[in-house]
Amino acid sequence: MIYTCDDEEMIKAQKEQMELLYDFNATRPSQMTQRNEIARQLLGEFGEDAYIDPPLHANWGCNTYFSAHAYANFNLTLVDDGEVHIGEHTMIGPNCTIITTGHPIRPDLREKVTQYSLPVTIGRNVWLGANVTVLPGVTIGDNSVIGACSLVTKDIPANMVAFGQPCKVYREIGEHDDVYYWRDRMINPPYDQKQYNKSLSTNRSNRSNHRGLVVMTDPRSHNLRLSSEIPGAPLLHHTGKVRLL
Repeated sequence: MIYTCDDEEMIKAQKEQMELLYDFNATRPSQMTQRNEIARQLLGEFGEDAYIDPPLHANWGCNTYFSAHAYANFNLTLVDDGEVHIGEHTMIGPNCTIITTGHPIRPDLREKVTQYSLPVTIGRNVWLGANVTVLPGVTIGDNSVIGACSLVTKDIPANMVAFGQPCKVYREIGEHDDVYYWRDRMINPPYDQKQYNKSLSTNRSNRSNHRGLVVMTDPRSHNLRLSSEIPGAPLLHHTGKVRLL
């Protein structure tokens, strides 16, 4: 449905949210504890080990649910008059925009500043490349990768590589990705296929839609820290990430 947003209580509440947003963006790099505390006040959810690089831009903040271990690079813009759900371990590149709200095409309704809002859902372990825009009502399935500068106008299923304007599915994530991390560049030891065959086999049996190994370095650092027990759960650190699928 369409609605107007001229309610006085709503305007007051939004101003309070903007004060929190200002405080979040004003934190220094050394003030991570304070920044995270503000994020928990600002957002509907800010999960364990989640991270957002300032500056962040949002209409509200409280309508955005940012799950555990999710990461957003700088200049994330949230037009979150409707709800935005961002899944665990999802990575969002710089300058991305997630939009839940639009305006009617009919000119007289736009003069009255009417709008509509539809929720956006981004699944678990999704990667949005730089400058991706997601439009109202879109759902992106678990593990999918959206290429840089894509305009996502329709749902993208799980476990897909998709890109373009408008964004379309290019291929399914598959065996090629077990061996190559980027085009013809092979995954190097100790992260190569042979090294982790046992781990891959275990994870595949538990998650039938997942076919391989994905290794990522955190955008905040080129360092990686490894656990002594690789099989099983994802390994996540502020200095680097290794993910087993």
